[in-house]
Amino acid sequence: MSLYPYGKMLDRQDLLERLDITVNWGQYEIRVLRFHLTTFPAGRIVDFHNHAEYEFHFIPKGKGKVIMDDQSHTLSEGMLYLTGPGVIHYQEADAEEDMDELCLHVDIVHKPREQVDPWEAAESEETIEKLKTLPLVPVQDYHRAMSCFLEAYEACDHKMVGYYTSIKQLVISILLKVVRAYDTGGIRVEVPARDMTVYRYDYAVQYMQANHASAVTLEHVAEKLHISSRQLQRIFYQVQPDMPFSRVLEDIRLRAVCRHLQESKVSIEQIAQASGFNNANYLHAVFRKRLGMTPSAFRKLKQPILK
Repeated sequence: MSLYPYGKMLDRQDLLERLDITVNWGQYEIRVLRFHLTTFPAGRIVDFHNHAEYEFHFIPKGKGKVIMDDQSHTLSEGMLYLTGPGVIHYQEADAEEDMDELCLHVDIVHKPREQVDPWEAAESEETIEKLKTLPLVPVQDYHRAMSCFLEAYEACDHKMVGYYTSIKQLVISILLKVVRAYDTGGIRVEVPARDMTVYRYDYAVQYMQANHASAVTLEHVAEKLHISSRQLQRIFYQVQPDMPFSRVLEDIRLRAVCRHLQESKVSIEQIAQASGFNNANYLHAVFRKRLGMTPSAFRKLKQPILK
């Protein structure tokens, strides 16, 4: 039989509440007011009351009941429910069994900011709007939001590197997992998706730039992208119709040659090899064809005269 994992949170019950936690999420400011594990002794009653903030309730152990909107609901291990601002509710532990409750109280305020990731803003907006309309009934903690409480407590207790940032992220995770537990579908905010053609093209070019001095081939780059060489050829044609793979690679190598010619005194042969050309003769032919002059003439024109 496994030990009750949340019991350690009773050792320092106010540990997380000592932290002044404010989370900026999209266009909202989320301020943590209460964040703890508490125990309702058998038969304990918390009479009808309400809060001005959102109160997230989780039952990690025991059983009891809650009354919301004049409806009584049975509570048991693994369940959660939310009481939003002004929601009157009544809580009661079973007559013969204690009931533990993980509580997160947060004040959520709309605080517009100028520079916000639009996708983060959309997801936070969707989540907060759903929180406002969740049914006043308990559900199972399908997405294990309760584990976020224990993770936050342990991070704080052991002063793990970046624990304050981790706890803020866990607060958001709790909100998201609660919404998911109630969510039955509907329209979703789509996350940002890459244009795979542009992404693969950019990755290919970056790889070619980083490895231009070696024997870079179309097949080699395609293998890195887990696509066929024919697919990669099509990608280059779609993005830059007048710049096939070989031309892009040649341009990358020529730019490297020009930098070497301007910034160093090493021989043309050495520059050719360092830039991916087979030899100085081949470089000379390509350079003259593309730039209308020899590498030596370019160096003389571009390199400052040393005194």
